[in-house]
Amino acid sequence: MTGTLVQEFLEFIDAVPRRSVAGLSARVLLKCRQLTRAEAGSIFILQGRGAARRLEATSLQNDAVAAPSALFVIPIDPSSIAGHVAATGETVFIDDVATIDPALPYRFNRAFDERSGYRTRSILCFPLTTVDGKVIGVVQLINSLGPARQPVPFDRHFAEMVAPVSHIVGRVVERAAALEQIALRNRRLARRNKELQAERERVVRLSRETEEAFMMSVELLARAAEVHDADTGSHIRRVNEYSYALAGLAGLPQVLCEEIRWAAALHDVGKMSVDQAVLHKRGPLDETEWLAMRAHTVHGFHILSGHPKLALAAEIAHCHHEMWQGGGYPRGLQGEEIPVSARIVTIADVYDALRSPRPYKPGFDHARAVEIMRDGDERLHPVAHFDPALLALFEAHHARFAEIWDGFQKAAGS
Repeated sequence: MTGTLVQEFLEFIDAVPRRSVAGLSARVLLKCRQLTRAEAGSIFILQGRGAARRLEATSLQNDAVAAPSALFVIPIDPSSIAGHVAATGETVFIDDVATIDPALPYRFNRAFDERSGYRTRSILCFPLTTVDGKVIGVVQLINSLGPARQPVPFDRHFAEMVAPVSHIVGRVVERAAALEQIALRNRRLARRNKELQAERERVVRLSRETEEAFMMSVELLARAAEVHDADTGSHIRRVNEYSYALAGLAGLPQVLCEEIRWAAALHDVGKMSVDQAVLHKRGPLDETEWLAMRAHTVHGFHILSGHPKLALAAEIAHCHHEMWQGGGYPRGLQGEEIPVSARIVTIADVYDALRSPRPYKPGFDHARAVEIMRDGDERLHPVAHFDPALLALFEAHHARFAEIWDGFQKAAGS
């Protein structure tokens, strides 16, 4: 029963875009009230730090009397019910506010009842928390209504679903607060996420068809992985061709060279599972964002490893950020522990990244890109990053990479 209620709750919350903390709070509160038959309620979000920590009301609802038009703030004080829940993380059931045990640290504030003529009787108050247990807000529900619409105590079974709902809603509210700061970009990303979903659905349909359809699926999946990038198609095809050329120069069997050629396109497919706000952030990523970004290699491996025909693509997606001398991610492999396919794609991907303009840098010409690949710069250390034998092949045949780049630029008309 708990699982069904949690699923129902989440479907209700997900039914509309999460545009603001206030809008999300109102929807969360409404669903909590529906599930518990609560006549009224409020949601508070924890703000500030240290002595300035406080609970700010983000939604107030009451079916019996008009809820206050102005939102208010209460301190994190164990003497209030919401303050106690915020301070301790406990869930509190009160059957009748008139009979609260004097031994308990909190009391009911009757100010609203006295002003409005409302009669509060039963209360359920529980925290909104993150997965690690950090309290970020409080939900307070008032007067569960019985069959005759008379106030009755809240059913204790609701406590069974408080924990999962608390964690999930807490995370959603926390994310909504962050996304308010980038609202314009979030709307753009929402449109692109719809495009991504459409491409992924198309890939699923095509992947069970002929070999030609399979290869088309690979290209579509690669494009979907980088739908946020205006240069997606050309970048994918360039990396394919660099990788194919370098694999041939390395003397790999022709069949393997051809497989690397198409599998390279999927090296960043795991970015579909990374928060778009992280992918598009201007400026340095913090530690948590870096962990999320680096996880795209693991996400890519999981996406691709379910089908034997995609084994090489899964290998490349998993290992293309490993470094020859160690220190890469996700597993810290080094030397020949790193599959040769991934070592090849690493060189191809870095070269194309150097040639391509990015928000944080201009696109470099071929000579400067080769210089950085050979000698390094403040971000790239070739001896540590690259297989020395493959790097030597690149240095000896870098003109082939320039031909591939120039060919694509000419075809694009630039």
